[in-house]
Amino acid sequence: MTRRLAEVARKVGVSEATVSRVLNGKPGVSETTREAVLTALDVLGYERPTQLRGDRARLVGLVLPELQNPIFPAFAEVVGGALAQQGFTPVLCTRTVGGVSEAEYVDLLLQQQVSGVVFAGGLYAQADASHAHYELILERRLPAVLVNASVDHLGFPQVSCDDKVAAEMALGHLRSLGHERVGMVLGPKDHMPSRRKLETFLAAGGDPALVEHTMFSLEGGHAAAARLLRSGVTGVVCASDPLALGTIRAARRSGLSVPADVSVVGYDDSALMNCTEPPLTTVRQPIDAMGRAAVDLLVALIGRAAVPADELLFEPELVVRASTARPAAG
Repeated sequence: MTRRLAEVARKVGVSEATVSRVLNGKPGVSETTREAVLTALDVLGYERPTQLRGDRARLVGLVLPELQNPIFPAFAEVVGGALAQQGFTPVLCTRTVGGVSEAEYVDLLLQQQVSGVVFAGGLYAQADASHAHYELILERRLPAVLVNASVDHLGFPQVSCDDKVAAEMALGHLRSLGHERVGMVLGPKDHMPSRRKLETFLAAGGDPALVEHTMFSLEGGHAAAARLLRSGVTGVVCASDPLALGTIRAARRSGLSVPADVSVVGYDDSALMNCTEPPLTTVRQPIDAMGRAAVDLLVALIGRAAVPADELLFEPELVVRASTARPAAG
C-alpha cells in the first residue's frame, strides 16, 4: 500500500496524503487531481478501489420526504416504472422524524455507487435548511434531478408543477363562485413552492392577514385552518391535499359545513380525493408526465449528455368536485 501511494504520488506530482484522500473518497481534492490520480492507478497497473471503479451500479436513488401523503407513493410508482424501462433499479429512501436524514441517505447512495438520484420534496425546497449534501453531489458529479421548486443557488435540472398557475386556478375558482374572503394554508415560510403560491395570492389582491403557514400534515392543516376560520373566511386554498383534509376537519369541529359554509381547495389530487366526504376540489399535479420527464433528464445526465440546469414547468389542472360552492347568502 505504501509503495503504491509513493509510485502514484510521483507519477502525478502530488503528495502521498493527496493520493490517500482520493483513494479513500475524502473531500478537499480538485476534480482534475482526482482524475489524474485514478488515471495513474490505471497506467501503473493497480486496481482501483471498489468505490472508485468507473462503472457505477445501475441503481438510482429516489429520495422522498415521507409516504403518508399519497402523492409521494404515486410519484415513486411512476419514477420506479420509468427507471425499470430504462434498465435501472430504484432505491427508495424515505426520511422519517428521528430516522435517517437526507444527508445520510446521500452518503449511503454515494457508497453504493448509484448511477444517479431523483429527489422529490427534499430540503432543496427549504431556504433555511442545510444544502451541503447537494454540494457534495455536485462535487462528485453524480447525476441528480430535483422535483418541484428549489432554492436559487443549486445547479441541478428541475421538473416542477407551475405553482403560480396552480394558485391562480384555485383562487380564480373560488372568486368565480363569489368568495371574497379567501384564506391560504401553506407549508413552512421557507418552503419555495409555498412562497411561489403566496406571491401569486398577494399579487392577485389576497389579504396577507388571511395566510397561515404550517407543517405539511393533516394536523397542521387543522390547526392553521382553525385560526383562519376565526377570521371569517368563506374559502380556503391549501398547499396540499392533507392540509385540505385538515381544513375540512377543522371546519366541522367548528360547527361549519363544507361547502355550505366554507369552500376548500386542495393541491396534488392524490389518491382517493374523489372518495372523501365531500369529494375534494383540488389542483392536480401531472405526476405521470413529471415523473417520466425527471427520469428522461436523469438518464440523459447518466449518459453524459449536456443537460442545462433549467426548470421545466408543467401545467396543473383544476379538478372541481363537491368541496366548493357559492358562499351562503347574507
